[in-house]
Amino acid sequence: MTTADSPRRAEGWTAAVRQRLGLGRLLPLGGPADGSWIAERAAAAVLRDASSGSGAVLGVLRIDSADADAPPGPAPVPGPPGALPHGPLRIEAGFSATAGRPLTATADTLREALLSAAARRLGLAVDEVDLRVTDLLEEEPGPAAVPPVDLHAAEPEGAAGKAAAGVPGVVALTRVLGSPVQTGSGHVRVELATAGEHRALDVAREVRGAVAAAVEGGPTVSVLVTAVVEEK
Repeated sequence: MTTADSPRRAEGWTAAVRQRLGLGRLLPLGGPADGSWIAERAAAAVLRDASSGSGAVLGVLRIDSADADAPPGPAPVPGPPGALPHGPLRIEAGFSATAGRPLTATADTLREALLSAAARRLGLAVDEVDLRVTDLLEEEPGPAAVPPVDLHAAEPEGAAGKAAAGVPGVVALTRVLGSPVQTGSGHVRVELATAGEHRALDVAREVRGAVAAAVEGGPTVSVLVTAVVEEK
């Protein structure tokens, strides 16, 4: 039976699955025409890495729409189910630091590091960074440990998969939310992991172009980045 709130229930179910898989929100990369998204988990890992050396230790970090109540604009490229619409984003994070330096100065350094990494390493359009002090440290923090990344890598198959896998900066196609290549009526969605030395948005743009050229009929293409892999 179909009810009026079925779409809402489906979206809630999709969000619950993403949370269980640890992906978090699916955040827009670039603008509406870029047709690309990145998992909050992948973005947060890059931001945590960028915070090293700021004098702060990041705690809980959350990335969401800057204006959650704003109606979504037109979407020229369909995104993954439950993905946030393209628009400005907001980072909220708690951090710990020593009192040997003014906390406002540490917060400013941390904020700049997060904004720079969001733009230069990922391609996230972040308008706001809301920081709060959660604890005082007795000693200066050392380098943060980088947890291993479980890619859920998949072998590239078909014209779309092989075209995407051949783009510089693509570490692997992934199958976190299903098949690495999802096809529908006139649309292809590719799920992948990118290399940390490449800006995620730039890789996604190249993948979209390569897949559109490789698949007959010139479909629209969207990309979901599920992981960013840093060099060890």
